[in-house]
Amino acid sequence: MNKIEIFEDSFESNFVKKNPEVLKQHFGISDIDSFWIADMDYKIAKPITEELLKVVHRENYGYEDVSKKVNQAISDWYLKKQNIHLKTDNFIRVNNLLTAISILVKELTEENEEIIIQTPVYPPFTGIITSHNRKVLRSPLKIENQRYKIDFEDLEKKMSKREVRYFLFCNPHNPIGSVWDKEDVEKIYFLAEKYDVIVISDEIHSDIIFNEKPFTSFTSFENSKHITLVGSPSKTFGLQGISSGFIYIPDVEIRENIKNFTEKYFLHHENSLTMYATIAAFTKGEEWLNFLLEFVQENFSWIQTFLHKELPQIKVFELEGTYQIWLNFSELNLDLESLEELVFRKAKIGLTPGKWFGEEYHNYMRMNIACSSEKIQKAFNKLKKEIKKSMN
Repeated sequence: MNKIEIFEDSFESNFVKKNPEVLKQHFGISDIDSFWIADMDYKIAKPITEELLKVVHRENYGYEDVSKKVNQAISDWYLKKQNIHLKTDNFIRVNNLLTAISILVKELTEENEEIIIQTPVYPPFTGIITSHNRKVLRSPLKIENQRYKIDFEDLEKKMSKREVRYFLFCNPHNPIGSVWDKEDVEKIYFLAEKYDVIVISDEIHSDIIFNEKPFTSFTSFENSKHITLVGSPSKTFGLQGISSGFIYIPDVEIRENIKNFTEKYFLHHENSLTMYATIAAFTKGEEWLNFLLEFVQENFSWIQTFLHKELPQIKVFELEGTYQIWLNFSELNLDLESLEELVFRKAKIGLTPGKWFGEEYHNYMRMNIACSSEKIQKAFNKLKKEIKKSMN
């Protein structure tokens, strides 16, 4: 009943990843297989669909509030999955995670203040910071033995700046797929305490973890004011189109400030479909999620084997969390234009360009592998064919 099923678009829709105009804008062609945007090609968990159908079949969408049940479902999920007790009164819910981050940046920081991010990182981090006239302060991750590491010397240097008060943290990290070790998270926490820096921790992918890799949430340090957690069921359960986001703030003063802002602009007003989908996801979606993790892990294992045997010049970083993989094309020795010509317009594979994560990452691309194994295998075989043609 809950096994992963591939979604076939059998009716007219406007999914961004298949929109010809969007594809033409990003890749120069519209006839391309999309692996770039971070949503799944799978049908959602049946218990969520069943719950939504109940709402639809009522044929009435009057004012409704089940927010306490939503908060309780999120809290129960964290207790079960991460053994963390989150107080239901400490949640503030808005329409999606990016809205949550934008609110926090707007309300907690001042214009021209610097906010730390660790690059390469999800592009909207930069967009949100600059849109509020704040400054991005990059602390680049470093690569050691084909694995990204936090440069703690650089991070501490930047946290110690008097004018730096906030750090936008990503765990699991998008796009590199790393789940930060407990020791890493603890070091960040102690640095935040030492330099009076508030950490905004984006943990939207915290349920998408592979090989039983331990995950350490920043809510583990609940007694500190230096924590603000943002999350959402959207990535875990494929609910981006009816998404919601939540902010968890232990500190009373900060929480009241953010709560007042969201209520002032009615950003806390959710729709019934979103609320019931969230409850169903967190109370009935675990079995489906387990199948999802197995499916994505199988896709990644196939990619690892294929690249090692057939395309060793393309490197992939170990996937510990998220369903995005980070590919390194550096050994092809192609400039940006030639690489995009090869991948986008010849192999017709729509990957997220590395330059979106910073100009210095032009030899990298992100790939969404939450799709069918057949689609993935077709894409990599086309890439192999085009690379061989270019070498002749």
